[in-house]
Amino acid sequence: MINHLGLSLIADVMGWDTDADATPEYAWLRLMSNVKYDDYSDFRAGVRFLESLATWLRQFKMEDRAAAYTFVKERMVYISAAEMHRVIEIFVPETVTPYICQVAAAAVGIKPYEVWGNKDGAAMFKRMLRRTLFVGMSDGSRIDILRRANAGFLSQEQFVPMMNIGPEKWDDLSKNLRKDEDDDARFENVYLIDDFTASGTTFIRCIDGKWKGKLKRFNEMICNARNSENFPIAKEFNLHIHHYVSSHQAHEALRERVADAEANWQEKSFKKVFVTEGTKLPAELKLLSPGDARILNLCESYYDHDLYMRLKDHCDEAGQSDMKLGYANCALPLVLEHNTPNNSISLLWAETMGKLGHPMRSLFRRRDRHG
Repeated sequence: MINHLGLSLIADVMGWDTDADATPEYAWLRLMSNVKYDDYSDFRAGVRFLESLATWLRQFKMEDRAAAYTFVKERMVYISAAEMHRVIEIFVPETVTPYICQVAAAAVGIKPYEVWGNKDGAAMFKRMLRRTLFVGMSDGSRIDILRRANAGFLSQEQFVPMMNIGPEKWDDLSKNLRKDEDDDARFENVYLIDDFTASGTTFIRCIDGKWKGKLKRFNEMICNARNSENFPIAKEFNLHIHHYVSSHQAHEALRERVADAEANWQEKSFKKVFVTEGTKLPAELKLLSPGDARILNLCESYYDHDLYMRLKDHCDEAGQSDMKLGYANCALPLVLEHNTPNNSISLLWAETMGKLGHPMRSLFRRRDRHG
């Protein structure tokens, strides 16, 4: 009944007067609501996708609603919980295992495909795998899911759910590693894991000659802790930055900034940095004219500059003067099941009162850490 009322409300908002207009849209809306969109984790109580869509569409003038609806139907990308779960599950077999296999093969002087059939190669693979540490950079790293997906293949003592690691945890990691290996054992590879990056700015950036971001904080943590006698990470370890989902823009930016940091940081804890992702979104996902002119025009017309003022400090670091296209002007049409990235166009997620422009209503409400 609620589903039917929601469909009727959308039909009224869109002005679908005939069955020929409404019936095919009803079928699509029911399918996508049930399969994906209703699972968005931050809908308000009593509201699901259809109700949210009707409210969102109502903010536009009648002549603009078709463009907004077409954007949702044809251009918006929604990554569901099940899809994210699969990306997490394939991380170790498709990213970590091939890398460790190559390292093990090189160490014993064989080809990577020979590792499993070679006694020394298999032993080296096992050794190098145990000497790999996985560090979550936020709640989005889903270390609990990653751990369960690799039970029996990786030790529970190879996972750290958050980056803030104190002396007791370092001692525990060292003690367990040495118990499984030998007294000289150290972690030789460290994976820093997060769920999503659109611009790469949160992870590493340089502002007025000063480096900031998660990589800088991690490096400082290692440098400050490594003088401990039982510090478990090798002096020259390989660092891997892995995101379950990455935009094309972020992948390229991370590679450039990391290369700059490798060359110019006076004190760095790592030897070499690798940038990987479970899914790299295509460059074509970004909204661009002329193909996306209709929705980009709506981003201009239905915008409240109070959104930028609320997030000004955060935005200024990215060198932008408004938030029409999202943080760092990424202009993404993307929604993640647990939250909408602020790199997506603000029409998708912003909620404002209209103090400096048009009041904005969200389709997928965002929980914002910055304002």
